[in-house]
Amino acid sequence: MVFLPCIALLFTVISVSDGAGFTVDLIHRDSLRPHSDVKVQDALQRSFNRAKSLVNNDIIFPQSTSTEIVSDRGEYLMKISLGTPAVETLAIADTGSDLTWIQCKPCISCFKQNSPIFDPKGSSTYKQVSCSSTTCTSLQRSSCNSTTGTCLYTMMYGDRSYSKGDLATEKITLKGVSIPNVIIGCGHVDQGTFGAGASGIVGLGGGRESLITQMGSSIEGKFSYCLVPFLSGNAKSSKMNFGENAVVSGAGVVSTPIVEKTPKTFYYLTLEGLTVGKQRLDVSSLYGSSASEEGNMIIDSGTTLTFLPSDLYYQVVTAVKSQVKLKQISDPQGVLNLCYLSTGEVPQVPAITAHFKGADVKLKTVNTFIRTGDNSLCFAFAPATSFGIYGNVAQMNFLVGYDLKKKTVSFKPTDCSKA
Repeated sequence: MVFLPCIALLFTVISVSDGAGFTVDLIHRDSLRPHSDVKVQDALQRSFNRAKSLVNNDIIFPQSTSTEIVSDRGEYLMKISLGTPAVETLAIADTGSDLTWIQCKPCISCFKQNSPIFDPKGSSTYKQVSCSSTTCTSLQRSSCNSTTGTCLYTMMYGDRSYSKGDLATEKITLKGVSIPNVIIGCGHVDQGTFGAGASGIVGLGGGRESLITQMGSSIEGKFSYCLVPFLSGNAKSSKMNFGENAVVSGAGVVSTPIVEKTPKTFYYLTLEGLTVGKQRLDVSSLYGSSASEEGNMIIDSGTTLTFLPSDLYYQVVTAVKSQVKLKQISDPQGVLNLCYLSTGEVPQVPAITAHFKGADVKLKTVNTFIRTGDNSLCFAFAPATSFGIYGNVAQMNFLVGYDLKKKTVSFKPTDCSKA
């Protein structure tokens, strides 16, 4: 999710366990309620909000296991448990954010959530961070509660969403694996484009305050996920793996380097071009050598659509139009640019391959087109004015693995409903 946080933290790396790895489920928002076109529209519109906040530089800088992920309106939610005794909740699994935060009592001004609001007073392992700690003083936008002497945080995002509350440490449990002393935000004033299925965000980015970084050597810098298509009607949960469970190997695996850039929250990849059918479109031929620089795209589990630099996008659209024989129509949701009249199960659309540096990722129809109505099939790409975002639709039915020691992202075609 291209939320752009105004926070930077210092912390102690946490040890998870001596186990061989763990896995949790991811749940998509749409599996939490009956399907409707409105949910698709909401997901697509949030994608545009996120992309706009990124390209406009709307930024205020700020061993192994697995878990359950559920889908929710174009985003995937992770089941986590907080505190002692543990209280289960769902939060957005987001490789585009760092700080993990959830809504807490007393909720002064909060968005609606379906699960009970977390009460820190009921947890014996919850501890607020003092104003004098380096964790607090390193924040770009922190303040101090003069009455209690404890640290207050503010997270502000490019789409005008925000979370404000107490900075604290707390135990997080993922599928029976406990992670003590995780730095979290306990939000008391939270508003924005959050669905009721979520209670906050699980930060899986590359920054110092992310859950991934705080797990440290315990997961050996490895995590992966396999996203079940959220509009397929399949109720099976997606999976997120950590440590040894997260190794992506075997036939069909391709890997591309992670490029180190600022801010460190994002995982930057290098897109060299796209092939539509048999027509290859290279980034360098459209923009020259300067535009094909390394790290021109981020991979983001929290953005639905894939955003391409505008010139490349329109070249791709032209190629798609020349090869699709279906009748072109307007998007009934009024969001996407290129849509077709289609009622069939398997529409005739060209194969598209994303050419990352060292990795050709062959996409299927489920990765490139999305239904926005009973009879409408729309191209799941959109134009961006700056570098691209590789969204979660393009990642569905791939095992996507991050190895932060080797600095690679790997893709393996997988039926995620059976993974």
